[in-house]
Amino acid sequence: MKGMASRALASIPLLLAAACFGAEITDSEAARGAAAEVLQLERQIGAAIVNGDVAFYDRVTADDFVMTHSDRWTTGAKPLLVDDKASFRKRIENRSYVSMDFDSVKVEMHGDVAITYGRYVSNMRGVAPDRAWFSVWYEKVYARRNGQWTYLSHRTVHGATYGPDA
Repeated sequence: MKGMASRALASIPLLLAAACFGAEITDSEAARGAAAEVLQLERQIGAAIVNGDVAFYDRVTADDFVMTHSDRWTTGAKPLLVDDKASFRKRIENRSYVSMDFDSVKVEMHGDVAITYGRYVSNMRGVAPDRAWFSVWYEKVYARRNGQWTYLSHRTVHGATYGPDA
């Protein structure tokens, strides 16, 4: 009996370690799940922009949303353009974007804040033919508010690069 009690007491640290390890796995799985949700939302926002779905855009975008176009800000110059929620909404209503294809997208999780970064290639209506196709490298910020991810900010960090092979 004494030997069984010793073995049981000796296993307590192992059980505690297993419990802690299990919690760590759960947290990691939760972060991976949240990252997948954010990446899915990012693709849905791109589709909404192309399809003129202002209702979806309005639902997932913060009232204080900011979109900084071009990377001029990285050298201290003024950005090409800065949109707020209302001005970018007009671009969606006008269906300015013909396509928006994402690649090289990564997500960085910080609890209820997510930062995505990557590249998209897009085609726009109503611009000079040599500027219709372009690509940009970007960084976006999302926050979970009231249980849902909200799009807060977009900032171009490199580009635009123009041309059909952008």
